[in-house]
Amino acid sequence: MRCAMVLLLVMLAGCSDPRPAYQWPLPEGFPLPVVPVDNPMSAAKVELGRYLFYDTALSANQQQSCAGCHQQQYAFAQPLKVSVGSSGQAHRRNASALVNIAYNNTLTWAHDGLTHIESQLLIPLFGDNPVELGAGGHEQQILARLTRAPYPALFTAAFGDSQPDFHRVTAALASFSRSLLSFNSRFDRYAYQQDDSALTEQELLGLNLFFSEKLECHHCHGGFNFTQATSHQRQPLDRRPFHNTGLYYVSRADLADKGYPQHDTGLSELSLNPADDGRFRAPTLRNVAYTAPYMHDGSLATLDDVVNFYAAGGLVSQLNGETSDGRQHPGKSGFVRGFELTAEEKQALLAFLHSLSDEQFITNPAYSNPWLAVNSEN
Repeated sequence: MRCAMVLLLVMLAGCSDPRPAYQWPLPEGFPLPVVPVDNPMSAAKVELGRYLFYDTALSANQQQSCAGCHQQQYAFAQPLKVSVGSSGQAHRRNASALVNIAYNNTLTWAHDGLTHIESQLLIPLFGDNPVELGAGGHEQQILARLTRAPYPALFTAAFGDSQPDFHRVTAALASFSRSLLSFNSRFDRYAYQQDDSALTEQELLGLNLFFSEKLECHHCHGGFNFTQATSHQRQPLDRRPFHNTGLYYVSRADLADKGYPQHDTGLSELSLNPADDGRFRAPTLRNVAYTAPYMHDGSLATLDDVVNFYAAGGLVSQLNGETSDGRQHPGKSGFVRGFELTAEEKQALLAFLHSLSDEQFITNPAYSNPWLAVNSEN
């Protein structure tokens, strides 16, 4: 008998919404993502965006592409604690996985104002603290590079003429990013394709633990995308998906009390609300086995470490000679209370998390580097 909690994952009111010109590769009955009216999806824009995503010509020094930090074999994440930009500058944060971000209602680790991919893309393109692609001040040189083949034909197919500009670049990159959909894990086959044999008994035990009130995982990583940061045509709004999980609690020069390390306090940097100290967006757990290391700063190396962290109700560590006991942070989420697992239960939970892996997603040719074929022909 299929677990009732799985059947409640997708609250779908009917399946009759009309399909747009762009054919979303979605399972039957899944809701459509919300797309800005000024950037409708098209296959031509997606294909142009794929070439741009993998093109180092988008960086000022031609040393890095979007794919440098978002690599397909890692579910468009990166196996580094924090990313390194085209100039060699280390960032503060771990590269987020680009999995089903067409459904994200917020973007990046800690910014509640970035709700459209088109706006978010301006940060890696033009941001200077830290430098990622470093396009600022080099716009004309970069656009000149986008007049070589096959770009004239790609821009014409997507926009009606071959003239590149950064509005079109961001529109195409956003379209490609929205096309990165992952719904072919063994969990999906169990939950949505009625395949009772898709999950093992161990994985089913892990599923039940994941959705239990004992562990509380589903409160922040719920819904069909395993994250609160989700909206779609039948659910335009969702709860605020930012949480303090008890990772740090150290002395701060700007506070009479303690808090998250000053170099990255999370959502409070933008909201200026002390209650947002240490709050970061709960990421999707789809393909989580591919996206190590974990947390906003890559501080937890393995899924085993992540389970231990939540079981302990937070992290005790040493930072700059001081003991940091994140369990004591007054802003820590009430869902991070700690729990006890037997060795069998822990392995079952890890097995369930691995069942969220979609091998087709990380090998799909439609998402791969098109320049490899172009260069092999030359």
